[in-house]
Amino acid sequence: MKSNKALVEEYFNISARLNGDIASRRRAHTYMQQSSAIVHHRVVEASFTPKLFNAASYTMFKYTAENTHRILCKVIQHYLDNPSYREIFDFDERLKELILLPRGYKDVLPFARVDTFFDEANNTLKFCEFNGDGSSGMNENREITHSIEQSATFKEFAKHHNVAGCELFESWVSTFIAIYESSDNAHNNPTFAICDYLDHGVVDEFYLFAKLFEARGYHCIVCDVREISFDGTHARSPEGDVIDAIWRRCVTNDVLEFWDESKPFLDALRAGCVTLIGSFAGHIVHDKQIFQILTHPQTQAFLTKNEIEFIHETVPLTLPLTSYTITEQAIHENKNKWIIKPVDHYGADNVYAGLGTTQEKWDALLDRFVDSKAGFPMIAQHYIQPYKTLTLPPDTDIEQRRDNEVQQAGQLYNNLNGLYIYNGQFAGVFSRLGPLPTISKDMKGITAATIWVDLQ
Repeated sequence: MKSNKALVEEYFNISARLNGDIASRRRAHTYMQQSSAIVHHRVVEASFTPKLFNAASYTMFKYTAENTHRILCKVIQHYLDNPSYREIFDFDERLKELILLPRGYKDVLPFARVDTFFDEANNTLKFCEFNGDGSSGMNENREITHSIEQSATFKEFAKHHNVAGCELFESWVSTFIAIYESSDNAHNNPTFAICDYLDHGVVDEFYLFAKLFEARGYHCIVCDVREISFDGTHARSPEGDVIDAIWRRCVTNDVLEFWDESKPFLDALRAGCVTLIGSFAGHIVHDKQIFQILTHPQTQAFLTKNEIEFIHETVPLTLPLTSYTITEQAIHENKNKWIIKPVDHYGADNVYAGLGTTQEKWDALLDRFVDSKAGFPMIAQHYIQPYKTLTLPPDTDIEQRRDNEVQQAGQLYNNLNGLYIYNGQFAGVFSRLGPLPTISKDMKGITAATIWVDLQ
């Protein structure tokens, strides 16, 4: 079995023999500019070079994803069943109520993406964060895969290997339908709604999923949470359609922010007249408190020995960002060992790695965020040095450059691998890369297609 690094080298060698395969790169860039891979009104930046994973990587990802899901479901269920266990969580009172609302189906965590730092050299990983129903990226992966799969480089590589992309759409549609059909409110000819605060969500992706539900014979709409009405018996769309099941794409802190505007939606959930697939219990794993909760004695008391070992191997040290922990851990003095994050934000908002700042700025950041001074709690987490892989950063003006002006040398970028889990089953990987210590779109981050190589 070739290592991932050897596969990447082979891919670059093929491209070099094709003189950089510049015509294909131009076509890929044009495809992306006309694609639906749009996040917050901008086409995502994409790598022409895919992330290539061998069978050993696939096995590791699958084991990690499904083992993590099993542990997280235990935590959620223990929270729901044991009032005393809830006391170790620091949640808004409104959120506590939403978490405890009945689901009407057995599956506690239908949809998740767990983000990891995967060391391809030794086949080990550490967690970055867990994400629930607000997770996106499925369409980015799909469109970027389409942009490169007709390239001369990819076609030549595929002559020598069994290659496959990640199927992240039909499998989720099937999972959603199966959960709905198992629910207490299931009936024939239901209407589904994909709901978020649409000025916050990845809306183009929502409509693609809606079309797939329609193709299966299910009426499906995309709806802003604030536009749902409740007549005392039914949740309804702005057009008056009865909504039978909702795929919750809105993250919980947005619900809390728009609490009053979301009252009809929340009242419909309280009345139990609509099936929310992705209940608010999923917030338990989205909130970054989970990293401290997983190592808490009360949690480890109901986990197996193997599960406890797994947590110690994969969860980086995580502490509340308080005056005490800053002093105890010498966080001011050892900035390169730490990254600070909000407990409950998303999109890399207010995430800072000490490695990427000056000492002066790091000290100022700690003073700004310590003890929730910014108005929200923060955590400090051991910084994991990401694995670096060779990639081709996007040439945004490749169509205007002459061939000899197009960059052909690969650059080493940091990697972040998000593992999609559909109701406990590993579904695929969202591959992000970046040149800076924090990997995000705002930090020159890019997305790459995920390609499995020689799984059989």
